Amino acid sequence: MAGKREEYATWDEFFMGLALLATTRSKDPRTQVGACIVNEEKHKVISIGYNGLTKGMNDDDFHWDSEGEITGDKTKVNDPYIVHAERNAIYSYGGSIREFEGSTMYVTFFSCSERAKTIAQVGIKKVIYRRMYSNEESNRVAKEIFENAGIIYEAYSEDVQNVTKETYQAETSEVLKMVKKYGNPQSNQQSS
Repeated sequence: MAGKREEYATWDEFFMGLALLATTRSKDPRTQVGACIVNEEKHKVISIGYNGLTKGMNDDDFHWDSEGEITGDKTKVNDPYIVHAERNAIYSYGGSIREFEGSTMYVTFFSCSERAKTIAQVGIKKVIYRRMYSNEESNRVAKEIFENAGIIYEAYSEDVQNVTKETYQAETSEVLKMVKKYGNPQSNQQSS
């Protein structure tokens, strides 16, 4: 009898991979974020989310360039209209909110203070992040919220400080290329 395959994903790699895969659904040209909430004891995915426009908004007509940051017109700034990945994962879940109790969230960016409050409120107990935001004040407040709520937060890997915006965008582009290459059987049949 042959032994098991040696090269396979660990559970951490698998769940962070799903969070990275979720980034491919984001239409935000500046930042793509993905989140995967799991029950680690059962190795069960509870929900997945990505950053995107508020439900009902037309992303073809949206001002993705966020020109309001230059002009001062707050109605032309992206952030107020975007639902972040962590919240989307929570909002899109169809089951009982109690299933989040004690769960773990894998997220491609460290959560800001607003999302940290939401994570604490639903009972998630651990956050594993791929990249830290550059806003140190927001990071500090989010860490304080997590610490006071008893939420463990940890970097996905030792090199989290070396994950630049460019490195991160390259990673998400590679994931998207893989999805495009293998993801649509109809387009594969048409090209052969």
